[in-house]
Amino acid sequence: MTQEPIIKLENVDICFYVRESGHISLKEFIFKPGKYKLLQKQFVLRDISFEIYRGESVGLLGRNGSGKSTLLRALSGIITPDKGKIHVNGKVAPLLGLGIGLEQEMTGIENIKLSCALMGLSKAETKELIPEIIEFSELGETIDWAVKRYSTGMMSRLSFSIAIMKQPDILLIDEVLAVGDKGFQEKCLQKVNKLKSIGTTVVYVSHSMSEVSNMCSKAALLNNGHLEMFGDVQSVGDKYLQLF
Repeated sequence: MTQEPIIKLENVDICFYVRESGHISLKEFIFKPGKYKLLQKQFVLRDISFEIYRGESVGLLGRNGSGKSTLLRALSGIITPDKGKIHVNGKVAPLLGLGIGLEQEMTGIENIKLSCALMGLSKAETKELIPEIIEFSELGETIDWAVKRYSTGMMSRLSFSIAIMKQPDILLIDEVLAVGDKGFQEKCLQKVNKLKSIGTTVVYVSHSMSEVSNMCSKAALLNNGHLEMFGDVQSVGDKYLQLF
């Protein structure tokens, strides 16, 4: 029986609409319709297709603006493709940036409870997980502070600790492991490796070739919104270094 991919992208296009540079008068816009456009269509990702199977770890490589973070947001369901299809078959835990998914006015403990509720956990399951999340995050008494008072490292600790404790099928990581002290980074990597060992699929955005090589067995190289290459991490890494 052939294994079905846990993530599958089919000819995916994603575009944003940006304001054209320059200024025009209201008179010109009204009396010369069609000559001026207020918004311009700009493709961020173009014709992206690849498959990821359960238990695989895939690094997303590319320069700033190549579409890596946009692709991760599309996999998490935050962004809908303008064209093509994205199939994601499993429970997703997205770590897409500092503070994303955290309510700034709420305390750390309140954010934990809210996140658990949004993940569909019962009160009993949440109560059981809370001590583990606090212990892993190493936030101690600051768990009762409003998140808006947290440093970037503290927000990273809280976000990561919430995401990984329920053992997701798919873990999406957008460079958040680069924030914080070295000891906690190592702790996070150990936890990710443990999740990988029990079958969690990881998609990891990073500019560090060494991090991708250590964590991933495959990689995708994005260049100006196009998929330049997808395959084993060494071959894709060599191509990445040649291009950039």
